[in-house]
This record gives sequence, C-alpha cells and structure tokens, in this order.
Amino acid sequence: MRDQEPGPGPAERRLTTQEAAELLGVKPETVYAYVSRGHLSSRRLPGGRGSTFDAKEVETLARRNKRESAGGSASGGELSVRTRLTFIDTDRYYFRGVDATELAARHSYEEVAEWLWTGRLRRGVTFTAPEACVAAARRAVDSLPEHADPTDRLRVAAIAAAATDPLRFDLSEEAVLGTARVLIPTLVAALTPAGFTYRDEGSIAQRLWDRLSGRPADEAALKVLDTALALLVDHDLAASTLAVRVAASARAHAYAAVSAGLGVIEGPLHGAASGLAHKLIMEVLDRGDAGPVIAQELRAGRSIPGLGHRLYSGEDPRARVLFELLEELPHSAPALAAARDIVATAARHTPLHANVDLALAVFTASSAMPSTAGETIFAVARTAGWIAHALEEYGERPLRMRPSGHYTGPKPPQPLPE
Repeated sequence: MRDQEPGPGPAERRLTTQEAAELLGVKPETVYAYVSRGHLSSRRLPGGRGSTFDAKEVETLARRNKRESAGGSASGGELSVRTRLTFIDTDRYYFRGVDATELAARHSYEEVAEWLWTGRLRRGVTFTAPEACVAAARRAVDSLPEHADPTDRLRVAAIAAAATDPLRFDLSEEAVLGTARVLIPTLVAALTPAGFTYRDEGSIAQRLWDRLSGRPADEAALKVLDTALALLVDHDLAASTLAVRVAASARAHAYAAVSAGLGVIEGPLHGAASGLAHKLIMEVLDRGDAGPVIAQELRAGRSIPGLGHRLYSGEDPRARVLFELLEELPHSAPALAAARDIVATAARHTPLHANVDLALAVFTASSAMPSTAGETIFAVARTAGWIAHALEEYGERPLRMRPSGHYTGPKPPQPLPE
C-alpha cells in the first residue's frame, strides 16, 4: 500500500505569498519565480486561496541570499552563484544535466537554446524577427564607420532593437523569451552589408554563414557552424556572463543585459581569442612551418592563442567535437595541419591542449571568413546563454550582485587639495 503524504504538523508554520515576499525582500511574483526554479516549495491548503510556504524554508533562503549579497562565499573565495544551467566537471560540461556535446551533435543551435531557456526541447524551432526591428537595427549599423568591427555592429543593433520595443521592461519569463527569439535573428540581420537584401529564412547557422563567407555553404560546412553555435551557447560564469548577471541583478532589461555581455567579449582573453588564433594559423600557412611563428610569439612574451583552458586540465570537449567534424571537410585540411603543427611545436615549451578558439580558427580560416568571424560566431551563440542567465537572475533578489570594496587608499580624513 502506498504511503500517504503527511499533512502539515502542528509545529509547521506556513507563510502567505505576501509574508514570504516581505521576509525575502522581493516582490510577490519573484517568490513564484523561486518556486519555478526549485529554490522554494509551495502548497495550497484545503479550502485556502493562494499558495503557502514553509516558514523555515523561506528563512533559510533569506539567510542564503543575505550571505551572497555580503560578498561571495563564506570562505572568502571566488564569487559563487547558484545556477541550474551549466555544470563543468572533469573535461566535460552539461546543459541542465545533459551532456552538452551530445546535445550539440544531435540538435540545432535553436533547439539547444530552447532547452537551456526552458528545459524543454522544441524540435524544428526557428527564430524570426519583425521587419521593423530588423530595419531599425540595420539603419543604426549602416551609420557606423566602415572600419567598425562586427562586435560594434552587434552592440549597436542590440540598442536599436531595444528602442523599437516599448515592452522591453517586462521581465516576465514569457516576455524575455519572446525578446530572445527576436533579438538573435536581429543581430544576425544587422551583419548584412549595406545595399544587400536581408532574407529572414533558414536556420541561424545558414543566415550567419551568408554574412561571414563569400563561399557557398555545403551541408557539411553548415553542420560545423551550427554545432559550433550550439556548443558555445553557454559555459557557466564566463566574464561576459557575469556582466550579464550583474546587469540583470539591477533589473536591466534583456537587451541591456545582452549589451553588457557584448561589451566584455571584445577582450583578447575572451571572445576575441579565436581571432588571434585565426591570424596565427594564417601566418603558419603562409610560412609553411609553425616553428618560427611560435618562437616569435614566445620571444614577445605572449601566450600561444588557441591553447589551454583554465577549466579543463585535459582536452576542451568543444574543440574535440569541432575537430572531428572539420576532418570531414576536405578544404579544411591545410588549416587542420597548421593547427596540429602549432600544438606539437608549442608542446616543446609547454604541453597544452587545443581549445575551442583554435578549432573555431581552423573553421573560419578554411571557410573564406575574416579573422573576426570567430568572435561573431561566439557572440551570436552566447546571446542565448546570456538570456538564460538573465532569466535566472530576474528570479533572484534584486541587486544581490553587489560585492563590498576593500579600501586601500589614504586613511581619512585627508586635507582638501589646494
């Protein structure tokens, strides 16, 4: 006989939604967001209206939120943020508990994005953007100087798209997901050169290929690009993702949160790393030997782009998947050989594995794409992850991402300067 669930005992104290919200210092709707994300449980009492919450559970969550807002972990180490999105462990990573490399191998970028956002798989999903939103973004981007790089264009496009959306301050999950499904194709559309007709058709990978390469795409090449987008959707709290969560903590709307992420990825240690690896591969191809190229990098005191990753002591799983797919592209053979030469030559100095930036560089260098293409692929892909993290943060207590400064300046009071 199946055991019945025990009812609330006499010592169990239940709180109304309003009481729980006041204790947590949030709005009532945020309490329900905590429930949907598994941070709280709720119960409807027989004959009662609305939900009730266990007082001890609410008090525990309130204490945990207070500790986080005081400046990170109790041990004084790195900032730790609860997330249900990505888990990295022993040279593997997972999206909502599912192996990310297997997801990317079997599903499109759009399907993987939906899985990360909602925990549901929408097979065959496509993203489209209203003409008015695309037109505004393209007008804004077309006004930039010719030397503006793709990330400049993406940032301006995000701002222009926000300006066309009067409901951008609606931070409900439904509204933010609607923004995501419009913003991603809008960003891709904004990369279309002035004078060219934009076609909002096909997958994001197909549309992005048309804006990055002058070469027609075959099925195998599109598979590599689509898989790269899916692999790069999220990678836990990378620098750009942390910036997004800080913006979302201040209740910036989704467009502004994405803009914060775009502002960070331009660093050579983040999104721009694949561009440096692209240039390295092209130089090796030009010289025919990685030896003098690596020697030049080391002599200048620079690290070798495309090698090593702080989260993986072994092989970067994203690079492994992409290199396997690149083996099936005949035109990528020279760039693949250059990448192997780089890894082997650098191993004499320090044994580091190839990372996803080197794999992206092989792809862009062998697909008639500019050196900035890897950064563009990264930015478009990661926009989906940024939205997922913003959604999580909207369900947390506002302004919790506020560390305390450790002042090291002159001891006050100091005299007024003359």
